[in-house]
Amino acid sequence: MPRLAIDTDYLADRLAHLLAIPSPTGYTDTIVRDCCEELERLGVGYELTRRGAIRAIYQGSRRKAARAIVAHLDTLGAQVKFLKDNGRLELVPVGHWSARFAEGARATIFTDHGSYRGTILPVKASGHTFADEVDTLPVGWEYVELRIDGPATDRASLEKLGVEVGDMVAIDPQPEFVENGFIVSRHLDNKAGVAVMLAAIEAMVREHAVTPVDIHFLLTIAEEVGVGASAILSHDVASMVTLDNGTTAPGQNSSEFGVTIAMADQTGPFDYHLTRKLARLCADNEIRYQKDIFRHYRSDSASALESGADVRAALITFGIDASHGYERIHMHALRSLAELVTAYVTSPLEIQRDRNELGSLKGFTHQPTEDEEAEEAREDPVVLP
Repeated sequence: MPRLAIDTDYLADRLAHLLAIPSPTGYTDTIVRDCCEELERLGVGYELTRRGAIRAIYQGSRRKAARAIVAHLDTLGAQVKFLKDNGRLELVPVGHWSARFAEGARATIFTDHGSYRGTILPVKASGHTFADEVDTLPVGWEYVELRIDGPATDRASLEKLGVEVGDMVAIDPQPEFVENGFIVSRHLDNKAGVAVMLAAIEAMVREHAVTPVDIHFLLTIAEEVGVGASAILSHDVASMVTLDNGTTAPGQNSSEFGVTIAMADQTGPFDYHLTRKLARLCADNEIRYQKDIFRHYRSDSASALESGADVRAALITFGIDASHGYERIHMHALRSLAELVTAYVTSPLEIQRDRNELGSLKGFTHQPTEDEEAEEAREDPVVLP
């Protein structure tokens, strides 16, 4: 079956809906509940791990050699590190992101006694008081603080409000959907990947797609701190494709348009056969794509492999500008990614041996060798102009 038509209105609406739900790592119960409700509406069964990772299964023709599509629900955020004598809060980041992008952010702090709004500010924020020191203040989490929009002038008043060390802080996404298809927001990593997954599921359900094996749609809850898909894969899964962001920046080959297929990240190369199959599916289905390598990047695929999962792993991405900062993507990439997901999950199972975790050499995969390439060159010589 070729790629399926993606309902981009559904994709955009679902992304806007997801962005409106705070979900920093460690505070994901609400978004887990919301996604489960949407899966129920789509008619796809699911189950939860103890902490809330979601495994939804779209039943195919065979259970063995199942394919997994993975995205993460959690986002960057912060926690209260210390209650300061000036009534402000010292923060530590949840996930890896620079305090440079925290300055000026509106945020919500969740306490056991209710939530409060606030703003993350430099410790020297008033130009009328600190003059040029505002511009010379170093960048770092020790140089910012959270100002609560409430009667908090000292540590005692913070304690009276019920604020405690360890309280979670969610950063406002401030999304803007531009008419020309650009989307600007925090937390597009990886709310956009989740929206892509749901849009692909919606298309599959709408078109009654038939898949050769079960498809496990997995939503993880702690990717930003490195846990990711380390404990969600079942033994039936033979291959996994992670949906996440690709970095469009100088020295990178990613794009805000089409699909960016990651050939490697900081943990090493992705599966040779699976990445090439995904590229071939893009070419066969006229889906724009490019390849890239990410040196300072890891994903759900990396955490699964590091935990000992013996699966073929790949990473396909939507290009994102200013990742982990003020992020920007384009709907063209999201639609392209969802199209590739539908083309992949309905494509034939080519490596039949993958149905079994262990086996003999019979049916094992093959990669071209230098001698074979030389033989092919002799049989089909290149004629130079």
